[in-house]
Amino acid sequence: MKMTPAVEKYVLHWGEMGTRWGTNRTVAQIQALLYLSPEPLRADQIVDLLSVARSNVSTSIRELQSYRLVRMTHVLGDRRDYFESLHDVWELFRVIIEQRKQRELNPTLSMLRDCAAEIDQEKDTDPLTKTRVANMLQFVETTSHWYEEINDIPTSTLTKLMKLGKRITKLVK
Repeated sequence: MKMTPAVEKYVLHWGEMGTRWGTNRTVAQIQALLYLSPEPLRADQIVDLLSVARSNVSTSIRELQSYRLVRMTHVLGDRRDYFESLHDVWELFRVIIEQRKQRELNPTLSMLRDCAAEIDQEKDTDPLTKTRVANMLQFVETTSHWYEEINDIPTSTLTKLMKLGKRITKLVK
């Protein structure tokens, strides 16, 4: 793969965005590089292209594999490991959202359920505070349920739905 200025710009920006999303910069850059690459890459190629340490690449690839964003593959006649990203944007989006739901939304939902049950039994808690905890719980439960519903929609339907934009509100009204 050749790192043209536009490819480099994309990879660097993806790394910056990764840090804002709570991901290591190198992890995000490797995912971006593998996503853009027309063919699977070896770890040593990634080291050379991104000018990062081999150990950093190995650790980052393992993390991306654990997220199911990158998979190992092999090339006929070559014993080395190659890596490739998911290439379908919608599949990539779904995997990222599922991972975030598992790591962030589910623990928050569990904590809110516990808090709501506990706070409901407390006599000293202000009623407004109880209402706000209940509202937050309802919001996170609705968001979690919405995700599960959306995740089952075929990509072609989801694409059409997204293109409708705010016009969909006419159907809801």
